[in-house]
Amino acid sequence: MLRKLHSLPGLIAALFAIVLAVTGAILSFSPALERANASVPAAGQVSVAELADTVARHYPGAEQIKRTPSGTLIVYYTRDGDVGADRIDPRTGQAIAPYAPSSFSRWVKNLHRSLLLDTPGRMVAGITALAMIVLTISGTLLLAARLGGWRQLLRPIRGTLSQRLHLELGRAALLGLLLSGLTGAYLSATTFGLAPEGVEAEPDFPLEVSGGTPAAIDTLPVLQATDLNDLRELVYPYPDDPTDMYSLETHQGAGFIDQASGEWLSYQPHDATHSVYALIYQLHTGEGLWWLGLILGLSALTVPVMAITGAMIWWKRRRSRPKIVANSGANAADSVILVGSEGNTTWGFAKTLHDSLTQAGHRVHTAPMNQLASRYRHAKRLFILTATYGDGDAPASASRFLTRLDNITDTPQLPVAVLGFGDQQFPQFCGFAKKIEASLTAKGWPLLLPLDTIDRQSGQAFTRWGNAVGKALGTKLALVHTPTRPRTTALALAERVDYGAGVQAPTDVLRFKAPAASGKTALLSRWLKRTGLPSFEAGDLVGILPPASQTPRFYSLASASTDGVLEICVRQHPHGLCSSFLHALPVGGTIDAFIQPNPNFRPTSGKAPVVLIGAGTGIGPLVGFIRHNKTHHPMHLYWGGRNPQSDFLYETELNAYLTDRRLTQLNAAFSRIDERAYVQDKLTANGPELRRLIDKGAQILVCGGRGMATSVISALDDIIAPLGIDVTTLKAQGRYREDVY
Repeated sequence: MLRKLHSLPGLIAALFAIVLAVTGAILSFSPALERANASVPAAGQVSVAELADTVARHYPGAEQIKRTPSGTLIVYYTRDGDVGADRIDPRTGQAIAPYAPSSFSRWVKNLHRSLLLDTPGRMVAGITALAMIVLTISGTLLLAARLGGWRQLLRPIRGTLSQRLHLELGRAALLGLLLSGLTGAYLSATTFGLAPEGVEAEPDFPLEVSGGTPAAIDTLPVLQATDLNDLRELVYPYPDDPTDMYSLETHQGAGFIDQASGEWLSYQPHDATHSVYALIYQLHTGEGLWWLGLILGLSALTVPVMAITGAMIWWKRRRSRPKIVANSGANAADSVILVGSEGNTTWGFAKTLHDSLTQAGHRVHTAPMNQLASRYRHAKRLFILTATYGDGDAPASASRFLTRLDNITDTPQLPVAVLGFGDQQFPQFCGFAKKIEASLTAKGWPLLLPLDTIDRQSGQAFTRWGNAVGKALGTKLALVHTPTRPRTTALALAERVDYGAGVQAPTDVLRFKAPAASGKTALLSRWLKRTGLPSFEAGDLVGILPPASQTPRFYSLASASTDGVLEICVRQHPHGLCSSFLHALPVGGTIDAFIQPNPNFRPTSGKAPVVLIGAGTGIGPLVGFIRHNKTHHPMHLYWGGRNPQSDFLYETELNAYLTDRRLTQLNAAFSRIDERAYVQDKLTANGPELRRLIDKGAQILVCGGRGMATSVISALDDIIAPLGIDVTTLKAQGRYREDVY
């Protein structure tokens, strides 16, 4: 619900929000530019009387002096029968330059306030301001939920490039956008009489004046007592008319002044409501607060980027999730299906189950696991279909499931069946599904069926499970699901570097390019500097479909698409279908591949050092991170191989990175030489240095085999124990990330 509350207003108001944000940003810089060109005396240095005296010397025909909120002084005068206006110096009263309001600024202001549509446009602008408030608040709530609570609101953000841009900019501009939205909505409300604007001071018109000889303007007591910084407007009396008077407006109020005595003839302060209105107007425009205007302007400039990235995120999420037809309400359904998915593939299986149950006459409600309800009024059974993310962790749509489950205190009577999805090559195969079943059992939920698992999206295993479900329900249920083949790109092997033959562990660094274009297409690609590669970053995953298999194998990427190659590091396994295919692939041979973003595994921004730990082919993405460290961020690499003469992967490149300071320190360990050291041994030997780096806020990235990763955790726990923390703590802080297999 919260995500819909955030997405729908954003999509509807996106175009109007971009227009208002861009025009607001343009206008917000005006106070700073105006202030930069204005000479503003300190409070108490110059009175209005002193200013008026200096102006009189240069402008005998002065009619009005006006001070803008940013401090610019403008004198309006008549000279030789011509009317003019100049910007003046407050200390000398001399002209700085002729004053001419900008027609462009006036047009931008009208576009910002009413979209050039007068009253209907003002209504749209007001509604857009309200939408901005909703978007800011709902976005903050979503970000807090994503990061694990309000206290974690400043944690590093994971996600794809569009997600990180959207969230990082939103977090940075949060207060500025909320202030703009609140003040803009209030100002729009006053336009239509829905909120009070207050009454600007209008003093009673004096019934009589003294009629005496006008005194010199610099001797008038009221003007002497009024500081220049409080001035809004001073209007002169008609020349040679002793019955006319001065009109003075300040920030506090307005009144009329006798020419002869210089005292108030009448005075009326602004009422409190108008003072509040003036403050809100100042907070919205930055007029008089040039520094706030800059903050609001910079915040507004994030809106177009967030609108575009938000739409991209919404579209990608919508496109990747199958459309559930005839989805009954949670309290109307007799069967509930909850889905835990990271890349949305599990939703395809859930849709097949949903459709089959619906065709069998059941009322079915299908939703993400994060939407677990405390009670389903008419439900008779619950199905949980979930993938596992990383090392037995929850996938994205199930990240809050266990917390919601713990909050259910009533003893449930709803039979449940858990189906896990995963890959048996990983030690934590369906680890999250097993964790879910254990938690349900511990809370007394009855089982409709024992836990079952699906390996590598097997359609046959899903059909078998469907038969078991059908027997449990007493109805025939045929679940036939064929996973959608991912959309792939053909890539040609351009280069290979062989390692490991001497230690019987053949390992190749493989670099792929898009097949060469020809003719006009090639010329256009060169002109646009396009590589033909899909977009990816170092640390993302490439899925490769080997011949005669529909199940992709994933490899961590050692390059970014901007490098012009897709680079992976692959060790040949004795009976590995894909690794054998890749090692036998000749230069020029092609593969079918697709990219799977892996935003949870890459260095975060900031000044803290980065510690990279890996073994074997796990060095691939770590080298990619180092390769792109062109700002010379502190990076320390710990890596383990077998023999430096045979499988020192990327040795030449790493030495070059040490020379140009993209790599701060290299610590290599080899298990097939006399010292028989492993990477965890290097960590222990360098314990004090690692402890110092971690104490300074270092982030740790680990890539390689599961056994190595387990040993690394054990070694690091011992190293950082004196700091009163462990690896679990670092994981919770987002400072320890793994890509293990």
